[in-house]
Amino acid sequence: QVQLVESGGGLVQAGGSLRLSCLVSGWTFSTPVMGWFRQAPGKEREFVAAINWFTVRTNYADSVKGRFTISRDNAKNTLYLQMNSLKPEDTAVYYCAAGRSWSNSARVDNYDYWGQGTQVTVSS
Repeated sequence: QVQLVESGGGLVQAGGSLRLSCLVSGWTFSTPVMGWFRQAPGKEREFVAAINWFTVRTNYADSVKGRFTISRDNAKNTLYLQMNSLKPEDTAVYYCAAGRSWSNSARVDNYDYWGQGTQVTVSS
């Protein structure tokens, strides 16, 4: 059973930075894709970024390209999301997830395991 625990959320001013972490345990080769999603109040959960744990290939939503960076530390079993130049519209609960298919890395239904989420609030 894959378990994901996020941390690093908080309150930051517009233009600031935060780094989210996701500690991964029980990970299996059947879920090689790790992703970050976010959900704002009253909105659907949306894709932010994904990484293939083996190839380190990455994929980003257009809204975060050039500002966010996804990475992983194999030795620490940890996934990261470095968020720079934050905007108020980035405010949401951020979730990490483990999924199956790289070709569907932006789809919510590609992911079998989810963390509990961490709140990110960007003030203007």
